[in-house]
Amino acid sequence: MDLLGWIVVGLLAGAIARLIMPGRDPGGCVVTILLGIAGALLAGFVGRLAGFYATGERAGFFAAIVGAIAVLALYRFFAARP
Repeated sequence: MDLLGWIVVGLLAGAIARLIMPGRDPGGCVVTILLGIAGALLAGFVGRLAGFYATGERAGFFAAIVGAIAVLALYRFFAARP
């Protein structure tokens, strides 16, 4: 159930990351939301592993947004290269 929760949080984090970082993405909104899910899973795993927060804390949602923005920025960097 924990993985499903992070996927739902990732959907929201991907949408918020899209609002924070507007622009033309090579993949569109669907890819942005999938990247949000990847960022949320990554941030959730790393944050709990490092002991920054426990399951169910609000800090996890903010970390998911930061993770989604980071993954989206990396995607834009590598997708824009010729």
